[in-house]
Amino acid sequence: MGAANRNALNHSLSVEQRKQTIAAAAERRWAEFEGGEVEYTSGTVHELTADTHPIQREFYDFYRTPRGEFTPASANPQITTHPTLTSNVKFMNFYPFNDIETISPRPMLFIAGDQAHSREFSEDAYRRAAEPKELVWVSGAGHVDLYDRVDLIPFDKLTSFFNQHLSA
Repeated sequence: MGAANRNALNHSLSVEQRKQTIAAAAERRWAEFEGGEVEYTSGTVHELTADTHPIQREFYDFYRTPRGEFTPASANPQITTHPTLTSNVKFMNFYPFNDIETISPRPMLFIAGDQAHSREFSEDAYRRAAEPKELVWVSGAGHVDLYDRVDLIPFDKLTSFFNQHLSA
């Protein structure tokens, strides 16, 4: 989420655009402090159209259907999955891969769909991690497929990896 918010997919967000987002978030934070409404951004679309982007279609298929939709009793379904503009800055300052190499010598297993739009983040984490590490691509799987599509989850790989690395 850090790199996705800082840089967007394929590093398509410029530094200038990032600065504009940070400035807008600062203005919104002040407005909210003074009682203004919370502004929500991005998130999963609520309706599919002929022009809906394929990534949004994938998220819709999970987050807007019984497959993965959940709205807490105190929440509004119109804002679930939608971050606030002010929280975007927190995401931009989230660097989960910093110091990933220090996890070694504990083994790391990365499993991702080879069709995932987020593939670049799995590749980045794997590249940064120290040994022992392993990266498994699940053929034909997208970003959300490995959340719940148990027929795609490589349980045999999980079992063999844990048996190898968790044995006494």
